[in-house]
Amino acid sequence: MGHNLIANYYELAAVVLFGIGFTTLLLHKNIIKKIMGFNIMDTAVYLFLAAKGFIAGRTAPIVVDGIQETTAYINPIPSGLVLTGIVVSVSVTALMLSLTIRLFRRYHTLDIDEIAMLAKKEDVK
Repeated sequence: MGHNLIANYYELAAVVLFGIGFTTLLLHKNIIKKIMGFNIMDTAVYLFLAAKGFIAGRTAPIVVDGIQETTAYINPIPSGLVLTGIVVSVSVTALMLSLTIRLFRRYHTLDIDEIAMLAKKEDVK
């Protein structure tokens, strides 16, 4: 059991990071801290995908010196998924931060409970 954890330390680090991000997302009421937790979670997913896509002794899938055997190269799919995920993550983070700015300008707070209470008061009026 202990040997497997040592051999898979990238996966273990990804799980720990995901847990940190998830607890940050759940326990904090500040919107900026929730966004940070979300970013930690998706970074953990990217680390996990990159760790699963790496195979020791193999190189990037670029044909060099005429070697065309598939056993000489790593699978490019996890790397492509990670790059695509990073681009989407940056876009989603930018959208979340812009909405956070709008919320702050309207309610003058970043506490989700206070925003919900103030929004409820606006609906009653």
